[in-house]
Amino acid sequence: MNRLPASSIELQDQAREPGRPVRVVLADDECMFRVSLRHLLTVPPSVIKDVYGVHVGPGFEVVGEAGTGEETIAVVRSAKPDLLLIDLCMPRMTGLEALCELQDYRNKMRIILLAGLIDRPNLLSAVRLGVHGLVVKASATELLFEAIVAVMGGRCWSGQTLMSDLVELVRTLSLPPGPSAHQSRPSLTPREREVLALVVAGCSNKEIAAKFSVSEETIKHHLTRMFDKVGASNRLELALFAVHHRLLEEEPAIPTTTG
Repeated sequence: MNRLPASSIELQDQAREPGRPVRVVLADDECMFRVSLRHLLTVPPSVIKDVYGVHVGPGFEVVGEAGTGEETIAVVRSAKPDLLLIDLCMPRMTGLEALCELQDYRNKMRIILLAGLIDRPNLLSAVRLGVHGLVVKASATELLFEAIVAVMGGRCWSGQTLMSDLVELVRTLSLPPGPSAHQSRPSLTPREREVLALVVAGCSNKEIAAKFSVSEETIKHHLTRMFDKVGASNRLELALFAVHHRLLEEEPAIPTTTG
């Protein structure tokens, strides 16, 4: 495997006891896929950091597995995991249907939805059900670890393709802005607008930094300022807010008066 540069991402879930591994339930109808996930999650954290470039803190403990939606419900209620990795398509009861039945537990754990493909109706349902992360099964392994770290740190995570789908979904569902919509938009600097456009396009901080020949810390600073301006807590919320409120459209011209 290729060695990747180390990442500064770390698990920061404040609800767990310090130093305790993340308790994970795996839910997928493909036995071989579950076995592969289990092996990945039981790799020592030092090896994960060395090979995949992601610091996963104390690591993971697989506390349950399920092959159907019904089994998922039973296992989650019994094991009470910190994290549920759940397949979208399972027989008889889909992953989303299982999450509907787990309404009382959804706020007690983080959820990452795994999918071969996901259409926009299911994408919207996943967002409404409080899924914290969306990972395409064909993604590189390090992206799965990055997704886990992000959601366990209290953030939302989606790959570039899914981000584009989410943005397009918001464009489709959003109503045209009213007459005062432009007046209520937060004021962004030209550079913030450039950074925001790349966030909406699904680019990572590293890609944006390379685009402008600046450090990733500089991009994080721009993002933090934009989070404060729009009231967003993560990149996904910022991108969806930008599309819904049309922040990237040209500012309306201010009429001038003549004496």
